[in-house]
Amino acid sequence: MLGPTSEAWHNVLDWRLLLGSGRALLLQVAHPTVGAGVAQYSDFQKRPWQRLRRTVDSLMVMTYGQDQTAVEAKRLRELHKYFTGIDHHGHRYSALNPEAYWWVHATLFEGTLDAHANFATPLSRPKQERLYEEWRELGEVLGLKATQMPSDLDGFFDYFNGMVENCLEDNKTVRTVLAALRDHAQPPPGWPRPVWRIVGPVSSDVLMTATVGTLPEPFRERLGLQWTASGSRKLKALKAAVKAGMPLLPDKVRYHPMALAAKRAARP
Repeated sequence: MLGPTSEAWHNVLDWRLLLGSGRALLLQVAHPTVGAGVAQYSDFQKRPWQRLRRTVDSLMVMTYGQDQTAVEAKRLRELHKYFTGIDHHGHRYSALNPEAYWWVHATLFEGTLDAHANFATPLSRPKQERLYEEWRELGEVLGLKATQMPSDLDGFFDYFNGMVENCLEDNKTVRTVLAALRDHAQPPPGWPRPVWRIVGPVSSDVLMTATVGTLPEPFRERLGLQWTASGSRKLKALKAAVKAGMPLLPDKVRYHPMALAAKRAARP
C-alpha cells in the first residue's frame, strides 16, 4: 500500500487537480464500454456534484487509506460487476472488462500529470516514473494483472496515445458530459439557487476552458470542439491565476481532508 514516502501521497492531494476532472471524465466515457456503462447505470446527469465527490473520495481512500485501500478496491469491483449490457454498437459489455477498467485507472494517472503541468507544478521525469510504478501497484490492488498494464512510463504514453487515436469515440455519453459541463444546471448541495445563477456561469466557463483547452488535440478535433485564440488566452490566464493564487491559501482550503491528514502525518 502507498505511504508517506510515495509520490502519490505528495501529488494527488491538491484541489487544483479538479480542474482536470472534466477532461478525465470525457476521456473515460469516450471509451465505448465505459460510455455504455455510464449511460445505463450512472446518476451523474441528475447528481453531478455528488458523483464527483464520490469519485474524489474513492481516489483519496485508494491513495491515502493504507489499510482501507484493499477494502475500497473490493467495494469498487463488487459495485461494477453488476454493470453489464449491450453498447450502442450492439456489443455485449462488462464494466469489469480489464481493458476498460484499466482505461479508467489510466486516465486518472495521465490526468494527474496533465493537471500538474497545467495548473500546479509539473512533475519531473523521475517523479512521473515513480508515480506510474505506484499506479500499477494500485491497478493490481483493483484486480488488474501486471500484464494488462504497460510495464513502464514510455509504454504507457504509447498506449495512451494509441487509445486516443484509435479507440476513443464521440458517443451519446460524451455529449451528455459536455452538456453538463457547459450548462451549469445543477448547483452543488447546499448552494442557494439565486447564488448559483450568478456563480454557475462563471464556474462552467472556467471548467469548459480547462477541459477543452487541455484535451488531446486529435480527440478535441474528433469531437468538433473549436479552440480559438481567445480560448488560449483565457486558459493562459487561468493557469497563471491558479498557480499563483492557490499556494497563498491555507492548507485546509487547498487539500481534501484525507489528503491533509496524510500530508501532516508525513511531516518529520
